[in-house]
Amino acid sequence: MQNKEELINEFTEFIPFVQSLRSLAEEKWNSQIAEGKWTVRDVITHMMLWDKYFLEEAIQKITSHQPITAKHLDFDEFNKKAVDYAKDKKQQEIIDASIHYRNELLRQLDSISEDDFAIEHIDGDGKPFSAYYYLIGFIPHDHHHIAQLKAFFSMAPAH
Repeated sequence: MQNKEELINEFTEFIPFVQSLRSLAEEKWNSQIAEGKWTVRDVITHMMLWDKYFLEEAIQKITSHQPITAKHLDFDEFNKKAVDYAKDKKQQEIIDASIHYRNELLRQLDSISEDDFAIEHIDGDGKPFSAYYYLIGFIPHDHHHIAQLKAFFSMAPAH
C-alpha cells in the first residue's frame, strides 16, 4: 500500500507532462488523438476540470473542516461540458489552469496530516470519501490519459 508521500509524488507527475505541452503546435493541440476521439485540448481540459471539481468540492472542504459536497456525477455530461468549455480557451490558458489546479490540489493534500489522509468523510451522496482513495482512484486516470497522449504524440507525424 502506497503512503501519502508516494501518492502525492505520483500525482505530481501530471505537472511536468502538462508543462511539456506549452511548445506543442496549435495544430497538434487541436488534433483528435484517434478517429472519433477527443483532441489533446479536450483531454487536458477534462483532467483540469476534474482537478478543479475535486479541489473545490472535496479536498478544500476536508482541509477547512467543512462537509464534502462532491457527488458522483454523470461522467458523460461532465466530459461533454469539459469539451464545450475548452472550445473558446487558448492553449496556454488551459495549460496554466491545469497547472494551477493540480498545484493547489497538491498543496492542500500535502497539508492533510498523515492520520487524516485516510479518514473517511461523507460526500454529497452520503458515500465515504477520503483523500487517500481519491488519489488511488485518480492516479490511474492520470496514467490512462498521459499514456493516450504519449501514444498519439509518438504516432503523429512531427510538424
